[in-house]
Amino acid sequence: PERPTLGNTDYAFEMAISNIRYGEGVTKEIGMDLQNLGARRVCLMTDKNLSKLPPVNAVLNSLAKYGINFQMYDNVRVEPTDQSFLDAIQFAKKGEFDAYVAVGGGSVIDTCKAANLYAASPSSEFLDYVNVPIGKGKPVTVPLKPLIAVPTTSGTGSETTGVAIFDFKELKVKTGIASRAIKPTLGIIDPLHTLSMPERIVANSGFDVLCHALESYTALPYNERSPCPSNPINRPAYQGSNPVSDVWALHALRIVAKYLKRAIRNPEDREARANMHLASAFAGIGFGNAGVHLCHGMSYPISGLVKTYKPKDYNVDHSLVPHGLSVVLTSPAVFAFTAQIHPERHLEAAEILGADIRTARIKDAGLILADTLRKFLFDLNVDDGLAAIGYSKADIPALVKGTLPQERVTKLSPRPQTEEDLSALFEASMKLY
Repeated sequence: PERPTLGNTDYAFEMAISNIRYGEGVTKEIGMDLQNLGARRVCLMTDKNLSKLPPVNAVLNSLAKYGINFQMYDNVRVEPTDQSFLDAIQFAKKGEFDAYVAVGGGSVIDTCKAANLYAASPSSEFLDYVNVPIGKGKPVTVPLKPLIAVPTTSGTGSETTGVAIFDFKELKVKTGIASRAIKPTLGIIDPLHTLSMPERIVANSGFDVLCHALESYTALPYNERSPCPSNPINRPAYQGSNPVSDVWALHALRIVAKYLKRAIRNPEDREARANMHLASAFAGIGFGNAGVHLCHGMSYPISGLVKTYKPKDYNVDHSLVPHGLSVVLTSPAVFAFTAQIHPERHLEAAEILGADIRTARIKDAGLILADTLRKFLFDLNVDDGLAAIGYSKADIPALVKGTLPQERVTKLSPRPQTEEDLSALFEASMKLY
């Protein structure tokens, strides 16, 4: 489909981010924050693995110290589904909470955002707020309760954004809820929490940061996105690349280039892990306002259609493709495809990631960035493409079909794509090296 060149494109963009507080050991302040909020009944959400680890312990200690009355929900599913969201929503509705605390990776923080939203809007149907075309994508007009997010991975940047992603089981596809109204009130970014992350979780969550930065920097510019909203409440959270998001995306990319390999290779490298934890929030500020595009749009069916793949270092009872892995496996193919639009941005990204571009020709930007990404992934022994995680050519039609509903992100690709283009991108991602 050709993009309308004239007429109804947006003329403005809006920055929305959570307050964030960073510092080693800063989790101990959370009890005081809740006291300052006047919270009487707090919902603490986490997952089964984390509930026994130091980050949750640090939160529990602070809640106890400041006499905060809370109930704990530790049943969050890693890579949540509509059903797991509904279970958490049920818990939130019953508890009548006046504040929420989420301790975990994107799965936990996103689940808590959804629980807060639907508990605040008890008469809404689940699909009311889910993204179009799967749900109705209604704007959120109800007031939500304060939510404090304590990220324990360095990946999703969910502590800064108004997005919550889940697997819609019946359609075998990921979708989500996107609204500035659901972003956390405060993100508490405590680099001590990254020390409990196993190696592959550091790697996969780092790949999410990498793609957040690359995709938001190369996304369709905000003033080329249509339609222009008739009312600001309808301006999407994902608006296209813009001058403020660009700053955050580039900065996050530089940190990834400098620290991700170190953070993965040496769990004791506190400097590298602390910097990646911050980079995750930086990239979140960037993509939370610019949006992501094809790597993410194509990743949702890659996760949703998983067969038997179980990643190393994830202690789960179901097969899953970790989100960051599902995103990064298509990145060489995607950026080779999008680079004919704004090739100079693709070249700049390649240079930040270590490519020597002194003699590069601008028309080779896509190939150079793709090669740089392949080398990066190869060095970090990432599975060799979609084939290595259980997909074959026969799955491509289903993967394409699962990408089509992801218009919220695919339409932000700087280069429009047909179904044939998507098939070719999946095919090119079957094998990387």
